[in-house]
Amino acid sequence: MSVTASRTIEAPRLVQPGFSPHPVGYDDGLRLQLEIHADVAAGRSPNTLVLLEHEPAFTAGRRTTDDERPGDGTPVIDVDRGGKITWHGPGQLVGYPIVRLHEPIDVVAYVRALEGILIEVLGGFGVTGGRIEGRSGVWVERPGVAAAKIGAIGIRVNDGVTRHGFALNCTNDLAPFEQIVPCGIRDAGVTSIREVTGRDVEPETVAAVIARAFGATDEVSA
Repeated sequence: MSVTASRTIEAPRLVQPGFSPHPVGYDDGLRLQLEIHADVAAGRSPNTLVLLEHEPAFTAGRRTTDDERPGDGTPVIDVDRGGKITWHGPGQLVGYPIVRLHEPIDVVAYVRALEGILIEVLGGFGVTGGRIEGRSGVWVERPGVAAAKIGAIGIRVNDGVTRHGFALNCTNDLAPFEQIVPCGIRDAGVTSIREVTGRDVEPETVAAVIARAFGATDEVSA
C-alpha cells in the first residue's frame, strides 16, 4: 500500500462473495455490506475489503436528479452513498472497503487514498490513470477528446466506518452508461481497461492486485 493510503486505511481482511459467471445481486451485496459494517462499527470484526462483480443494476446516490436517470423507465436502485447515478454489472470490479477511519476523520483524504490505489493498480495493467481537479474518481486523458472516467468512487461514513466504495471498469460493456448521465457529468466519457489497452483483463484478476495494494491477505468466506 502506498504511504498516503497506509496512513488512512488500515489493512483489511478480504471477502470475495462472487465473480462472473456468478455475479452478486446488488441487493444481496448491500445486505452483506450492512452486516459487515455493523460488525466493524461494533468492534466485532476487523476492517474488511469486499471485492465482487454485480449483476446489472443502475444505482443512484443521494444527489441524483431526475434528468440524469434512464429515460425509458429502467429501474434504478436508490442508495445512501455520495455521488450520483452509475451502473454496475459483469466485467466491472466493485470494491467495498468497510474500514474505520483514523481520527480526526478526513473523508477527502480517504477518497484520495482510494484514487491513489486505483491509479497505482491501473498502471500495472498499462493504463495511465489520473485525477481531475474538482472531480472524484480516476480518469484517463484522451488526446483531442474529453477525458474519460475509468474508476468511480462513492462513499458514506457512519460511526466512523466507511461503506460503499469504488467501481473500476475492466471488461464491461460501456453501452449502459449511455442511458444515464454517469456520475452527473455531461462533458466527459466513460472508458475501461479493455477499451484503453485492447486486452481483456477480468475483474477477478484485477481484484487480486487490488487486494495486495490494500494489504488484504487473509480471505474469509462471505
